[in-house]
Amino acid sequence: MMRWRDDDESMANEPLFSHRERSMRGHDPQRCVMTESKEPCFGPCLEPCLEAFPRWLGSLNEDAVAMASLLVAESIPLESRRHLAGSINYLFKSLDLIPDGIQDLGYLDDAFVLRVAASLALDVPGTREADIRGVLVRLADDATIIKALLGADYTRLVNYVRALGKGAARGRTVDEIMGDTSVRSETIRELHVWSKRYEAPSFSSDEQTLIKLRSFLSVRLP
Repeated sequence: MMRWRDDDESMANEPLFSHRERSMRGHDPQRCVMTESKEPCFGPCLEPCLEAFPRWLGSLNEDAVAMASLLVAESIPLESRRHLAGSINYLFKSLDLIPDGIQDLGYLDDAFVLRVAASLALDVPGTREADIRGVLVRLADDATIIKALLGADYTRLVNYVRALGKGAARGRTVDEIMGDTSVRSETIRELHVWSKRYEAPSFSSDEQTLIKLRSFLSVRLP
């Protein structure tokens, strides 16, 4: 399994699952709610998480390539593409939220970041209409599962992903990716190389894995 990383480092009052998620899994989103203490529940939320997360790990490289293809789509607002560039750059960071070597969890943070970035991009006017292949809508729909898992910490993750637009990886900033055609092309090329070598890790589908995942993010998120 190969991973390239380098260099430095609200959806409130919305249903927790999209129509697509409900139709796929048959779960009632009204039953999957936060407690008054803002702690995320397991129970009805357990099965959707355990079903979705290994799928996300299996498609991480394809999802990243699909998102990277939108970096050159001028019909998508620049502000939206900056969110996407930040999430792509995150794949190459050495200091990420969950170390890559952590069994079951090391790549889920990447999958989470892509989906939250897609959600942020869709908040920008004009982006949904320009997303003609539905890449961003599909990934953003998945973010509802992350919200159900993390509860109050979901806002911290959103803020973290938003701040990636100011960061850098492999010596490249988001400003450089979006402002320099050659830097953007090289970033996309390297992503394609990584994608071809990516091998999806295993995932233990049990509640303890989710508890460990939530605890990691609760400690590591700023």
